[in-house]
Amino acid sequence: SNLSASCWSHLHPVNMFNSYNVKFHHRKALTSPYPGSHIERSQIPEDKVGWLTEWEDYNPVEYTAKSVLARPNWADPQINDEGFSPKFNERDGEVERKSLNGLYVVENGRPRNPVGRTGLTGRGLLGRWGPNHAADPVVTRWKRDGSGNKVAHPVSGKNILQFVAIKRRDCGEWAIPGGMVDPGEKITATLKREFEEEALNSLQKSPEEKAKLEKQLQKLFSQEHFVVYRGYVDDPRNTDNAWMETEAVNYHDETGETMDNLPLEAGDDAGVVKWVDISEKLELYASHSYFIKLVTEKRGAHWSEDPGSECHE
Repeated sequence: SNLSASCWSHLHPVNMFNSYNVKFHHRKALTSPYPGSHIERSQIPEDKVGWLTEWEDYNPVEYTAKSVLARPNWADPQINDEGFSPKFNERDGEVERKSLNGLYVVENGRPRNPVGRTGLTGRGLLGRWGPNHAADPVVTRWKRDGSGNKVAHPVSGKNILQFVAIKRRDCGEWAIPGGMVDPGEKITATLKREFEEEALNSLQKSPEEKAKLEKQLQKLFSQEHFVVYRGYVDDPRNTDNAWMETEAVNYHDETGETMDNLPLEAGDDAGVVKWVDISEKLELYASHSYFIKLVTEKRGAHWSEDPGSECHE
């Protein structure tokens, strides 16, 4: 899937769900075997991904991971469990069951993936029936040389942007250091907390060290920021009844003063954390490459060596 060829910058990223090409949207959500298992999804032809295409013989595999069935505090019970009557498409106590993309269909008591079939029912590795909300902080700075000057790409002539990337422990792919929104938590709090836990290893810090980090980060996270994307994510963990949604937000350190003094240290779900130069050559987890591309467009930074691959208004 060549992201740059689609010229998506004409679309407003927050509201582009209906303009998405379903083939792109369900590329990673059709991967087999399902992550962390030997479960193979039912094969789905491209023309049968959308629910509007009738398919009477569609018989997907049912799978929910044991770790989810063990009922940790982040997971729902099974749909038929006694006393469990989730309020889909609305705020359900502390749990947000509204989708960022509007109303979704509930069929036979189960929410239906708004983008289409995935070849798997149940929840897989996801805790919630319906939308599972995450937050992805894209923390950026300009690449600079030893004298502190911005570094431009030799071909495009545009300045190179860097972002804080983590290497995920579960699959080994590079990603934005994001995570799940806790019940009742504000999205701004999730963005900051996840960055601290995954990129600064705050869970292992002493109260004094943590307080110092908090003070430095507050400066970055309280400044003007840019909502890159809000909505459905093409994620390998998605199923017909449970899917990932995220709010990706760019926090940019224009001078580099804030982030240069923060010691990056991998923690929680991250195996490695480092500053990565942004370009279209990056291969990232789920839809993360696309979020990064939107940030480069917003900041006027380097993305591609091919000038024809970037859109111009």
